[in-house]
Parts: sequence; C-alpha cells; structure tokens
Amino acid sequence: MQTFHHREKKKVPSFVDWFGWCTWDAFYTDVTADGVKQGLRSLAEGGAPPRFLIIDDGWQQIGSENKEDPSVAVQEGAQFASRLTGIKENTKFQSEQQEETPGLKRLVEETKKEHGVKSVYVWHAMAGYWGGVKPSAAGMEHYESALAYPVQSPGVTGNQPDIVMDSLSVLGLGLVHPRKVYSFYDELHAYLAACGVDGVKVDVQNIVETLGAGHGGRVALTRAYHRALEASVARNFPDNGCISCMCHNTDMLYSAKQTAVVRASDDFYPRDPASHTVHISSVAYNTLFLGEFMQPDWDMFHSLHPAAEYHGAARAIGGCPIYVSDKPGNHNFDLLKKLVLPDGSVLRAQLPGRPTRDCLFSDPARDGASLLKIWNMNKCAGVVGVFNCQGAGWCRVVKKTRIHDEAPGTLTGSVRAEDVEGITQATGTDDCTGDAVVYTHRAGELVRLPRGATLPVTLKRLEYELFHVCPVRAVAPDISFAPIGLLHMFNAGGAVEECVVRTNEDDKAVVALRVRGCGRFGAYCSRRPAKCSLDSADVEFGYDADTGLVTVDVPVPEEEMYRWTLEIRV
Repeated sequence: MQTFHHREKKKVPSFVDWFGWCTWDAFYTDVTADGVKQGLRSLAEGGAPPRFLIIDDGWQQIGSENKEDPSVAVQEGAQFASRLTGIKENTKFQSEQQEETPGLKRLVEETKKEHGVKSVYVWHAMAGYWGGVKPSAAGMEHYESALAYPVQSPGVTGNQPDIVMDSLSVLGLGLVHPRKVYSFYDELHAYLAACGVDGVKVDVQNIVETLGAGHGGRVALTRAYHRALEASVARNFPDNGCISCMCHNTDMLYSAKQTAVVRASDDFYPRDPASHTVHISSVAYNTLFLGEFMQPDWDMFHSLHPAAEYHGAARAIGGCPIYVSDKPGNHNFDLLKKLVLPDGSVLRAQLPGRPTRDCLFSDPARDGASLLKIWNMNKCAGVVGVFNCQGAGWCRVVKKTRIHDEAPGTLTGSVRAEDVEGITQATGTDDCTGDAVVYTHRAGELVRLPRGATLPVTLKRLEYELFHVCPVRAVAPDISFAPIGLLHMFNAGGAVEECVVRTNEDDKAVVALRVRGCGRFGAYCSRRPAKCSLDSADVEFGYDADTGLVTVDVPVPEEEMYRWTLEIRV
C-alpha cells in the first residue's frame, strides 16, 4: 500500500544521541522562560548538561473554556477543552520591554549560546491544543476551525474511560478543516523555525480518529492531518524534527512515511507506584511492533525517584532518546553519570530494545514467575537487561493500572549470550572462539561463558541487572580477547566503536580500540597484556588474573564526541 516506511529508511533526528531535559514534570503548564533556564543550569552544574530541550505544554496562547457551573458533569476536565488562540508564545515567554525580537526566539538563542543546547523542541497537540483551535479567534479565521465532538468506540469507553475525551465530547474541539490543516501547521512551524526551534513533540494524535464524521471518515481525516504534518515538518525542520505522541491508533501509525520517533508507552507517572513495572514491560513489548518502522521513545523519567535506577537502566539499553523531567535542584547525579558523558552525549544502543525470544509468550508483569529480558546491540557487543516487572497490571474492574500483588517475591531466571540476536556476528570477523564474556553491571563480575552456557539471575520486584555480552576472539596463539566498555555506564559496550586486531613490527598482536567517553574502561584478555597506550601514550593498567579483566582509566576528553585510540598489546 506504500502508506508508511520502515525505520531503516527514515532519518532519525540527531537529538537522540544527546541527553535531554523536558519541562513537563518540572513545571507542568506553569513553565516560564526563567524556569527553562533554571532547569538547564541546574543539570549542567552537576555534570549532566542537557543538549536537547523539550519545552512542553504551557508556552502557547490559549483561551480557557472552563465553566464555573456545578451542573456541568465534566467540569473536572474542562481544562482540556482550552483552545489555541494564536500560533506565537504566550506572555510568560514575552519580554516586558516590548522588544521586537520574540521572547521565544530570545530564549532559544540563550539556551544554545549560554547553555550549550543543540536541539530545542516545543510541544503542541495534533489539533493545535487539547481543545483544538478556537473558531474565529483573531488572526486564526483562515484555518476554518469549527467545533467537532469526539465519538468514541464502545470498546474504548468500556476498557478505559478518559477524562479528556469525556470533556471534549461535551465542550467540543476546534477542528481545523482538513483542507486548511497544512497551512496551519506550516505557519506554526515556520514561526517556530524562525525562532530557532528545531522540532516539535506532537501530542494527542489519537483524537483525530474520533472526529471523522463529515470529513470522509477517520481514515481520510487521519491521513490528511498526518500528511500535512509531515509535509510541514519536512519544510521547516530539516533534521526531521518530530516526536509523535499518543498516536497508537492504527491509521496514524500506518500514515507515517517520514516520522521516525514515536512514544512507545503511556506517560511516566512519578506519583503512581503501580505504573513503573508496567511502563517497562509495555514499552518492551510495544517495541516489537513499533520498532519496525519507528524509533520508540520510552518517555522522560526522574533521576531522583525510588524507581530511577530501574527506569534509567531500561532506557540505556532501549536504543531510545534519554531525557529526564527533573525539577531544578532535584537530581541524582550519580545515576545520571551512568547515562550521560561530560559532553552531554549518551551511549545509545543501536537498535530498539526488544524482549528476548524466550520472553515473547510470557507475561512478566502478571504471571508471578517470569523475569523480563530485553536485548540490544552495540557496535562490537550486545547487552541484555533483566527486570522484575511483577506485581501490577491493568485492572478491568477499576479500569486503571493497579498493584495486584503487594509482595510478588523474588524470581530467578537465566541469561545466555544467545539472548542477543546475532551476537556471533557482532565482531564482523571469523576469529571468534564461540565463547563469550559477560560483565554484570550491578554485581561488577566478569565471567567467561562457553557456547550455550547460562548465568543465573535473581531479582526482587523493581530490581534489574544488566549483562554486557562480548564475543571472545582469538587474537594470537593461546590468547583470547573481548572488549567490554566503560564499566560504570549502564550501556558499557556503547563506548566501544571499533575493535581491530593487527600485528606490530615485533610480530606481536595489538588490539586497537576506538573508544568514546571517560572513566574506567574494561576488557577481557586471557593473558596479562604487555602494555597499553591511549592516543599513542603509554598508560598504566590493571589486570585481574582470576577473571582476565584489564582496566584502563580514560580521562575526560577536551572535544565533544571524541574517539580515543586505545591500544592493548597482548
């Protein structure tokens, strides 16, 4: 049908390789220009500088439809019927001095020049705002917005009543006419681009499928909106700057020829204890489908939170953008430094993180017996994350996620090198022995596994372990080697970008590695190396004869995205 493209044929925006911060949980709709600068400064001062920024809901010009009328049944959700009244930023982002330069443009320029931000995205809904575009709003008349009332299917309302939909079903949504929607997106995005904005997070996309009456039905309306959106993004944001959100309706997904990043789950809910295990398992299984044609986005999380390590570890191996929504001053920098390098970049895995084959037909959230295993690949090795996700799930009675087992207990499972699909081809060479070394992140242990052997893993609820899996290569007679990576990082193997074996003038084998980042670098060698050098300078190294672990301290580079040349003479 040629209605969408596979992920490999799409341009993935560059922000995915940099650490980010989103304003949502930090400020919600009370976000201001000063708050944005405060949040960026707070993270940078602790050594985790954001290079990617999302200014979420709260920057736009809107008019409230809230009615102080106790007889209105859905008054609680009336804020969702607020409608867009202009395409520019609201007064919170405008200067009191009435300068000619728009306040949003000044803010974006400052974030890039003074805070080192590389990409700035802003939020808007598919319909403009939650309640659409206000009909006949001054300067917006040419979009031909008219009130439309969502019609939900009985299956949706019977499974998950939604206060947003209930509100809009009564108060209506200002729907831009489909023949005018490209003009709307183009004018909005052109203004944002002129302010230096690099892309948009487009939310509430699924609302469009409920508004098809009078416009040829849901398929025609959805396709018209999505084609207009992608055409505008292509024209105004050359890095394909778009994150799709709340968009899992089939018509929207199958209309995405260009959009490359998609939210793969419900929101991160910091105050809902039942949500965290479900979040991880849902994203992993959704990625089996979504990862074929988009790069799944695991959403923001908080670095200072009881489940922060759990969420952080999952995102590190998810191949996804990594960004937090911390309030200024509320950070766990020890955790963030397992995700973020000093230059603000991240060690992103190469693929969308997906469940291992032996997890495909189990239920690691509800069966009381299964651990969830997620695998991914780096350039020279693989990684398997194991998570205990038991104890919570969707309840059809109360129609929300709830904890169904307060004490789900400790579970034991196993990991093997073959859990990483294609691990035997990871080196791209024919000198692999068939064995693999496995480094465990939390336990800090290195084990050499024969082909087909397994390692046990035991976890309590909301616990995890990361297994870095590296094929063993025969680099010289009776000497084998495998690179691991930066041992303190969640995705240690993401630091290794190349591993080449050559012979020097003394006819001795030299393993030449291209390494990104800084910290304690680890590798496996079956014999103590003769020497190690970093960018041609000899360096001290450690060696554990019992495990074969070689360690080298890599300093902080002066350049962004710098690749060290680490040579290990065996």
